[in-house]
Order: sequence, then structure tokens, then C-alpha cells
Amino acid sequence: MFENLSDRLSRSLRNISGRGRLTEENIQETLREVRMALLEADVALPVVRDFINRVKARAVGQEVNKSLTPGQEFVKIVRTELVNAMGEENNELNLASQPPAVVLMAGLQGAGKTTSVAKLGKYLREKHKKKVLVVSADVYRPAAIKQLETLAETVGVDFFPSDAGQRPLDIVNQALQHAKLKFYDVLLVDTAGRLHVDEAMMGEIKQIHAAIRPVETLFVVDAMTGQDAANTAKAFNEALPLTGVILTKVDGDARGGAALSIRHITGKPIKFMGVGEKTDALEPFYPERIAGRILGMGDVLSLIEDIESKVDRVQAEKLANKLKKGDGFDLTDFLDQLKQMRNMGGMASMMSKLPGAGQLPANVKSQMDDGVLVRMEAIINSMTFKERAQPEIIKGSRKRRIATGCGLQVQDVNRMLKQFDDMQRMMKKMKKGGMAKMLRGMKGMMPPGFPGR
Repeated sequence: MFENLSDRLSRSLRNISGRGRLTEENIQETLREVRMALLEADVALPVVRDFINRVKARAVGQEVNKSLTPGQEFVKIVRTELVNAMGEENNELNLASQPPAVVLMAGLQGAGKTTSVAKLGKYLREKHKKKVLVVSADVYRPAAIKQLETLAETVGVDFFPSDAGQRPLDIVNQALQHAKLKFYDVLLVDTAGRLHVDEAMMGEIKQIHAAIRPVETLFVVDAMTGQDAANTAKAFNEALPLTGVILTKVDGDARGGAALSIRHITGKPIKFMGVGEKTDALEPFYPERIAGRILGMGDVLSLIEDIESKVDRVQAEKLANKLKKGDGFDLTDFLDQLKQMRNMGGMASMMSKLPGAGQLPANVKSQMDDGVLVRMEAIINSMTFKERAQPEIIKGSRKRRIATGCGLQVQDVNRMLKQFDDMQRMMKKMKKGGMAKMLRGMKGMMPPGFPGR
């Protein structure tokens, strides 16, 4: 996520962060590099111009904090202005209304509206304990209604039936009456994809908006369209009173132009971002956390929230008790840990939230893909229960059999066993000396070139 922008900005700022003195000359040089980084990331030109002017005004005019070097102060200014450009703070959904609170989703075709409706339904049900009803008013796209019905069942929210022969206005009115009768907290309305230049379709969504009077009108837009996402959102905002934006496919956006442009161009906050295809891959948008990721400072708060919400507590306690009793950490436990990591979005997602991960060498980053977890799981699944419980018995012939069973090479089995040994040692340290020793052990497991090694 935002890899290109992050790499360019980190390189530019690394050169100035160690400077003991800021001069007009070195500020200008760094600002030129920052400007190029933002333009290459497809950030809208007015946004770049305003951003650079604000950073320059603060860097030249501000008294330097005594606890930081001037170079570090400059990086801090850039981070603050990145946060300002994206909206300063997280804007939550405003659901404080007479139930049901109606949320209308609008956007272009293919932006991910239907999936976002399901993800948002799951988020509201799980995080806010809301009783949610979803309805599709998309009568133009084949199977759109069926798609939402299937997704609603998957995420555990209720679906209001509709069919392609009905008028969208009738569908939403009936859904709203049903939501009132059955005391739903929230009604999420999925609409057909439309272009802002299509007058008939824009007229239809205006009618829907007037009929159901939503408390939130969210524009769903694909992050990979860059600054075009901001321009499209602006055009929709002129026709509909938008209250916020959901940025989808952020995990595939290496540039970051949309995230940095939308707030400035539309004046509307990004409220959520879609970070994957899974139904739980929807995160509230926190500008300060995203700024940290862009500058390679990590996003430890989001990582902690992932751990708290996605790690199986019962399983974690079981493992902790096992270690306390002195029972060893075996390959079955290791397999459980790998599955937990995958549930948290995989290795790449976790690494993107760790400070300094952006400075890892390219060859190390290439080993951080989720395919590594899948291969390790496949190797352990090819073992017998005895081998999982007693890894020390896995020698030559057993390694060959395991490798054949999972379609990999013996060296892959050796590599996985080495990683298991490292984890086993770390678990012993955790048992003897708590979290401090575990963290030192983790640093020792990091490849050469990792920050801190």
C-alpha cells in the first residue's frame, strides 16, 4: 500500500533528517524531491502546490523544537501536513438518528460498492453491535441483487429481497418500511453504478436520496484511479450531498494519489478504506496512521487493533498455559500461529504496519509475501502427528517424503524447520523473561539490514 510514494518520500527525507542545520538551500532541494514524489504518486496538482507551500512556510518560519534536530523537525512538519491533507482525524459514521439510520452508497460501476456494503454491514454488526439490514437497488447489473444476498449471508446481516423487474425507488421505500417495522438500527442501500454525466441515472439517485433521506451518503471509489478518484467524487458531490468517501482496493494502490487528493478537492472525509477482498478487510481511515505508513514510521496502533480483534483468544490462552506448564512448543502450535497471522491479513499486511519496514532491502521484502505462509502450512500438513509433536525425528527420508507430499523441495522443508527452531527459542525466552526478552529475540530473527540490527 502506497509503496512507491513511501519509498520516494523516505529517500528524500532521509537525506535531510540528519542535518544539524536547515538552510533555504537544503529545504528547497528536499521540497523539490517531495514535489516529484507526490506528482509521481498521481496526487492532484493543486494538492501538491498547497502541500509544498505549507511545508515551506512552517519549515522556514518555525522555531525548531529543542528535543529534535532541525532535520527531524522538518520530517515532523511533513508528517503533520500529510495528516492535514488527508483530514486530520478519523470521521466516524454519524448514526445518531431515529432508527433506522439510512446509509446510501453511490459510485461508479466496478468501484466495489456491493462488496463495501457487505463489509460495512459486518463492521457495524461486530464493532458497534448494530442490527443491520441491506438492500440492493441495482436493477441494471445482472446478478447484482444475488451477489449482495450471498454476501449478506456470509457476513451475518439481513437482506431485504428485491428483483430486477422493480423500480429502484419502490425497492428502497419498501426496504425502509420493513426496517422500521422490524426495528433495525441501520439500513444500508446499494445502488447501481453510474457516471456523473449520465443525467437519467443521476436523476434516479437524487430521487432515491430525497425519498429515504439518508444520514450518510457515501461515495465508493477505486483508489487505483489516483487523482481521477478525487475528481469523480467532486462531480458526484455537486449532484448529491455526500458525507464521506470509502476508498476501495487500497491494498493494490502503490501510489497513494487518491488518499492524498480527495479531502482537498471534495472537502469530504475518507471514512473507510478497503484493504483486501475478504469481508473483514475494511478499516476506518485514520489520517495520522496512514501518514505514518507513508513515511515508513509504521502503524503500530492498527496492528494492535488487528491482534485484539482477529487473534483467537481461547487458542492464545491455551498456548500460554501450555508454555507455563513447561510443555514444549511443537509444530502443531506453530501451524496455529501461522493461521492466526494469515487471519490478520498476512505477513505483508503486518510488515507494512511495523516501523522501519519500508527500509528493508528489496530481496528481504520479496520474501514477505503470503505465499511463504501458505508453503509453510502445506509442509506441516504433510507431516504425521508424531512428526509434529517430535520435530527432532524429522531426518533425511522423512524430509524427502514430506517434500514430495506437499509438492516442494527438501530445502523448503529445511528452511521451515529452521524458522520453527527460531520461534521455539523465542517462546522459551518469553516463558523465562517475558515480553522484553521476546522482543529482543524477534530482533535477532530479523534478516540483516532490518532497522535495529
